[in-house]
Amino acid sequence: MLLSNVLVIDATDRFGWLAGRVLADLGADVVKLDPPGTDRTRPQWRAFNVNKRVVDLDLRKPADAARFDDLVVMADICLVTPASHGGAPLDPAALRRCHPRLIVVTITPFGSLGPRSAWKGTDIEAMAAGGAMALAGEPDGVPVRVSEPQAYAWAGAQAAVGALIALFRREATGRGDLVDISAQASVVTALSHAPAFVDLLGIEPTRAGAFMTGRSIKGARYRVFWPCRDGYINFIFYGGNAGRRTNEQLVGWMRERGAELGVLAAIDWKSWDPTKADQAEVDAIEAPVMKFFADVSKREFLTEAHRREMLGYPVSTVADIATDPQLEARQFFDHVAGFAETFCGAFAIIDGKRPPLRHAPGAPFTIAQEHDCKRGQT
Repeated sequence: MLLSNVLVIDATDRFGWLAGRVLADLGADVVKLDPPGTDRTRPQWRAFNVNKRVVDLDLRKPADAARFDDLVVMADICLVTPASHGGAPLDPAALRRCHPRLIVVTITPFGSLGPRSAWKGTDIEAMAAGGAMALAGEPDGVPVRVSEPQAYAWAGAQAAVGALIALFRREATGRGDLVDISAQASVVTALSHAPAFVDLLGIEPTRAGAFMTGRSIKGARYRVFWPCRDGYINFIFYGGNAGRRTNEQLVGWMRERGAELGVLAAIDWKSWDPTKADQAEVDAIEAPVMKFFADVSKREFLTEAHRREMLGYPVSTVADIATDPQLEARQFFDHVAGFAETFCGAFAIIDGKRPPLRHAPGAPFTIAQEHDCKRGQT
């Protein structure tokens, strides 16, 4: 596998769990360090820490601190959330000084530099300070966050990318790097269109509920989420070549089904410009589509959108994902040998094969395995 000769020490809290999981899925030997008493029955812990081996260390105790030092000597990458081990300091800069080839990835709510570097935070603080909550919710309501925390995953994904870039760079320089990940800055990458609107148009997007603003110079809002027969569909009227084809195909589909087209029947999509539409025009365009989607299922929409090369997606629930035929065909869900528990498998297929899950959540990392690491046998 890609990282089969790489040893990773994962000394993180939830901000870093995904980083270690990604590296493990790529073949790295990931050893998860947890404070004694860590609850490993939580679904989140098990999902993000499968495929790792685990050792309990209280780094405030000299014997456990010495075991940590022995492991770090052999490691290629050390993932650290400095405050995650019961008050025992994990100093990324000191790790780098003592181990020049070690890649240290530090993950904190606001990064290790700047006036907020010492601030604590959880998902809700990172989502708020990163700007994501300002865009989520109803126009006349308060900022909201999605139900499942996402800042942890954004930070973990950026940490994994940073670790891989530093590992590639070490091949050329022979030296490790200190990679500094801010969860707040990681969340900014999730905002997609918002920063560009501010920079290019001087428009600051605001909360619009199921709609999107900033697409029309006349202030019109466009619907993004549409009720359908068994849930919701994500669809928006676009311009340009991609939008033209999508809009033409949608109207063609509606015509085949005998749906009422209204103003859609007379629109020339080659010349239609969504940036110049006012709200009355947008409402007239969307009204017949609202009626049409109400009788379409999510699975039917996805099938037709693919067949007709349309932009648009169903809004999937957990049950939808668990029964998705695409994921089933790719054998995405996996088990660890000897365990009945189902997990998301490795995210990548490499040379036509999905790397197997090698370690169940909480699989112990033993003293004998530590000795193997010291002899370079892992």
